[in-house]
Formats: sequence, C-alpha cells, structure tokens
Amino acid sequence: MARSLPPPAERPRERLLRHGAQVLTDAELLAIMLRTGVAGRSAVEMGRSLLGHFGGLRPLLSADLAALLSQGGLGQAKACQLAAVLELARRATEEALTQGSTLSQPERVKHYCIALLGHRKVEHCMALFLDNQLRLIAAEELSRGTLSQASVYPREVVRAALRHHAAALILTHNHPSGSPQPSAADERLTRQLRQALALVDVRLLDHLVVGAGQAISMAELGLM
Repeated sequence: MARSLPPPAERPRERLLRHGAQVLTDAELLAIMLRTGVAGRSAVEMGRSLLGHFGGLRPLLSADLAALLSQGGLGQAKACQLAAVLELARRATEEALTQGSTLSQPERVKHYCIALLGHRKVEHCMALFLDNQLRLIAAEELSRGTLSQASVYPREVVRAALRHHAAALILTHNHPSGSPQPSAADERLTRQLRQALALVDVRLLDHLVVGAGQAISMAELGLM
C-alpha cells in the first residue's frame, strides 16, 4: 500500500514559511536540508533515524563524512550538505568572536571549541589567540596525538603567541573517549603554560576540555 503523505500545510517547508524555523523539530529541520527521503522513508523519518543513530543533533552535525556516508540513503550530496552546515555554524561563531571580547561570550567560545574538536577521533590541542581587546585573532592547532595523549610544548605555544602578536589565549583540547572532566595531566599542562606565557606577558585565560558534546572550563572550576 502506498504511504500517505501529510497534508501540504503540515509539511516542514510549508510550516517553516507559515510559522518560522523555530517551530520545527530537529527532524523536520533536517528534512528541509535533505529535501527528499529514500524508498519507504520520508525525509522527516530519515531525519529521525539519523538523530537516533548519532545520539542527537550535535553529534550528528559533528560527524565526519565517512560516518555520514555509512548511513543508508545518505549519499554524497546529502552528507556534504550536513558537513557544510557545521562549517557555516563554526564560521559564524568565529566571526562573532573576532568582533567582540571572548570574555563576554563564554557560551559562544564553548560552542566554537565543540565545533572545532567535538568530532575528532584522536586528541587534538588548539589555541585561540586573542588581541589586547580579547578578540579572536586566529585558532591554531598545537598538536594531535593518540586516542589518549597529545604532546604540547610550552615553548612552541609561546612562539606561536608571539608570531600572532597575541595578548592572551585560550587553550582547548578534546577527550575523544568521553568525559570532558579535566585530568591531573590537564591541570599540570595548564600550570606550565601559564607560567611560560607570563614570561612574555601573554595571559592564559582559560583551558576548555571538550568531550561528550560538552566543553568544560577550567577557569570556571577554579583550576586556573
């Protein structure tokens, strides 16, 4: 028996036009991006399936292309559309951070770090270099390591800060295995970097640990 379609007024695109994007569910918003479903599944059902498989919107949009392409019915075009959405969101947040003080936008900084590192399968460490008004100058990878360890050398961080003429920086790295809670090694590295940067009058403002779709601020925990 042929599957019945919802009335036109109840379809995601028409609902968005009538009421705005904010009234749509995550699956309906995904359906608008995907445009079409596959045999036996509507675009909305496909959106629900993707959200269920990846465990939510953030992990879905943080997934790499290989993981997206492994999903039945999600070809190259649709996978590229989803990857492009994440990149656009990351760039929009980056643009906001270049125009205003990071200290006045702590949640945006966290979202930016999650977009940078949340989907990484091995540990990466990055620095957000800031000018004297605490606006973002650049985000630069400092190291990448195995699943459980990355090597960050204070002298290399100091050298990068001087190259960018940074007045301050925020360190961020991911825990691919899950919990974003800072480890004893994270605290040790933070102390070493803060001391090294102080010698050249560069402030280490925070160290954000990304894991399980979250970013934990060591400054907020009083570990700075």
